[in-house]
Amino acid sequence: MTRRLLLTYLTFALLILIALEVPLGYVYHRSETQHAFAQLEHDAEVLAAFVDTAMRNGQREQIDLLAHESAQRLGGDVDVVDARGWLLASTHPDRHPPGSLASAPDIRTVLEGQGRISTRDAEAGGAAIMSVAAAVNPGMAAQGAVRVTVPKGPLTSRIEQFWLLLAGVGVVVLAAVALIALALARWISKPVRALERATRRLPDGVLPVPATTGPPELRRLAATFRATAERMHNLLESQRSFVGHASHQLKTPLAALRLRLENLEPDIADGGTRDLQAAITETDRLAHMVETLLAMARSEQSSLSREPVVLAGAVADRISLWSPLAAERQVRLTSAGPQEARVQAITGAVEQIIDNLVSNALRVAPPDSTIAITWRPGSDDTVELHVVDAGPGLPPEQRERALDPFWRAPDAPKDGTGLGLSLVRKLATAGGGTAVLCPAGRTGIDAVVTFPASS
Repeated sequence: MTRRLLLTYLTFALLILIALEVPLGYVYHRSETQHAFAQLEHDAEVLAAFVDTAMRNGQREQIDLLAHESAQRLGGDVDVVDARGWLLASTHPDRHPPGSLASAPDIRTVLEGQGRISTRDAEAGGAAIMSVAAAVNPGMAAQGAVRVTVPKGPLTSRIEQFWLLLAGVGVVVLAAVALIALALARWISKPVRALERATRRLPDGVLPVPATTGPPELRRLAATFRATAERMHNLLESQRSFVGHASHQLKTPLAALRLRLENLEPDIADGGTRDLQAAITETDRLAHMVETLLAMARSEQSSLSREPVVLAGAVADRISLWSPLAAERQVRLTSAGPQEARVQAITGAVEQIIDNLVSNALRVAPPDSTIAITWRPGSDDTVELHVVDAGPGLPPEQRERALDPFWRAPDAPKDGTGLGLSLVRKLATAGGGTAVLCPAGRTGIDAVVTFPASS
């Protein structure tokens, strides 16, 4: 942001300088050119007056002397002609063949009475020149003409020096503007940079520091953001605290309730045994939901520690735990993967992830099918864990929703809570990984969980 503000200020300053200096340079150029021609016209008229006097007195040598003195003083050349245009004196006779100069446009203009002064810009010998022709004895028939020619180099040099001066002033102004703009841009963007840092640290529970510098509008924005962040932080803390406390407080009553239900079994008639078992099953489901809520509340804490886990050992332990239930449902559990694979995960997360994925797979796996648990190296230094079942699968829109809390498929068994897959994603994300559901062949689901690899 600082760079963009600085470029914006410098662009505006440059445009303003161009808008001021370019017209000023052209005005100076025109003014100097007009002044130079006016001075040259004055010198030509003064010389024509002296030549007129010399011609009246028949002083041909005086005319030649006047021409050379004026040329030396002005740093140029002088030509003097009579009324017919014949050359009387010249400081550069080698450039004019003997005879008449009446065909020269500027001299012809003066001799024919079309004006007492004629000016022109031209080039001679590859160099730019200024030329002024003035009539001798103006006011009546011209008795001759004087043409004064000077190089345009000094005028061009003065104009170029003025342009260089303007450029130098522009550079100095731009440098000063750059310093002021840099300080101003940093002052304006400081609250924005603070907000950016606070936004990155907000997930870690660090609230933004109140802004004390910068424009009032940005300070108010920073204060509003801090108030919003603080309120969100308090709401999230209240939610986590409620889930944790409520789940923890429910564990003891549920355990007592189950114990009481089991103690009622000898006193229940044969017809009520089925209802008693159903009540015990619902109590177990509620207790499982409470455990899951506790695990989800713990997974949202930012200070959970991570540890390296050997996937082969964790998978073997969970298979041995779930094998009796799988055998009861006539489902096979298999595993395959590199024995040395190690991952980084939150303490106990790998076991909970495998338990939830296997539990969901057993609910949908048909008899005589296989649940395959495999793992292999993934991209970007990760390890992928796959749990593949042969169930009916889910359409694409339901595969994404299945990872949301409390979502259950319309035809799902009634004993689920809708929290297992959500917990899988939370635990994987908290450990630096991901969790997605992919189709497995023509039927079934391939639950893919990635973990950061551990060296």
